Amino acid sequence: MIDLHYWPTPNGWKVSIMLEECGLPYTLKPVNIGRGEQFRPEFLAISPNNRMPAIVDHDPAGGGAPVSVFESGAILVYLAEKTGRFIGQDLRSRVATLEWLMWQMGGLGPMAGQNGHFRLYAPEKLPYAVERYAKEVDRLYGVLDTRLARTGAHVAGADYGIADIAIFPWVRTWKAQQVPLERFAHVKAWYERLMERPAVRRGIDLGKELRAAKLDDEARKALFGQTAQTVRAAASAEASR
Repeated sequence: MIDLHYWPTPNGWKVSIMLEECGLPYTLKPVNIGRGEQFRPEFLAISPNNRMPAIVDHDPAGGGAPVSVFESGAILVYLAEKTGRFIGQDLRSRVATLEWLMWQMGGLGPMAGQNGHFRLYAPEKLPYAVERYAKEVDRLYGVLDTRLARTGAHVAGADYGIADIAIFPWVRTWKAQQVPLERFAHVKAWYERLMERPAVRRGIDLGKELRAAKLDDEARKALFGQTAQTVRAAASAEASR
């Protein structure tokens, strides 16, 4: 059994989709990031970056003590290796899968996150920031569209895999990101194909009732007001337990 420490966000959806695709049994452990639950000592013990998702695998390969994994990309690789699925088995397809997984982790996710923040959540609209991140997200959509024009159905090549699973949840936010998806025909077709997968639908539906309609002051503080001191205080609380 796997414990899934989760909140319904793009990074959370990556792991819920992967678990559904793999058919692995899991227990949902909600982490309400708008109420600061990511700073609880018991969560920091498995996710020291105070970010969800994280997993605890109580049945790791080879047996032994449970294995905890934090960071969504690392979790996807761990689950792919555990099941032998959704990651290239030959050298070239594996390299392509990991390249595009890292492209999402280092590019599309962070840039789309900043674009969404300055468009939707910033207390004042900063035209430079909005334009900066909107242009970068547009560029990244162009990169993905060009890639899919070459590979066809899936990002890393012929087979569906963790690169698709990682990228999809961030493309799912295209409306909030104000990305004109019709400009990216190959991304649009890829997105629509993935939306037809039952496991994808189950993954993005997981915990949808947990999402708040809007952020209140407490949630803004928990999400956007943290510093190194917050982490140190939480770590100190964990050490004193």
